[in-house]
Amino acid sequence: MQVPKPSDDTKAMFASVMPDDPRVVVKPMFGNLGAFVNGNMFAGLFGDRVGVRVLDEQTRARLAATDGAGPYGPEGRPMGGYVSAPAAWADEPERIAAWVARAFDDVAALPPKAPKSRR
Repeated sequence: MQVPKPSDDTKAMFASVMPDDPRVVVKPMFGNLGAFVNGNMFAGLFGDRVGVRVLDEQTRARLAATDGAGPYGPEGRPMGGYVSAPAAWADEPERIAAWVARAFDDVAALPPKAPKSRR
């Protein structure tokens, strides 16, 4: 499977919509970027699409029903609990920033992810 890569413009936009919080860690993930808090991913890039983790099922359904939104991740194997923001929102980073901030707040309330032990 060919994993799409984000453009430099998309990477810059992604960085610009991150919450200003020292707990935010943005790191490479399979040629894309993932944003984490306490070891849990709350937002990411898959190609030029921004995906956010939405814990509340009703809220997730509302975002998923937005025109242009869709599953996040590889076709046929999307990541559960995540929704890709509409591609048209790339020109409206404040809309993406609002959803990223919501995802950050929700995921930051989860217990820290335990680090995997080394073999």
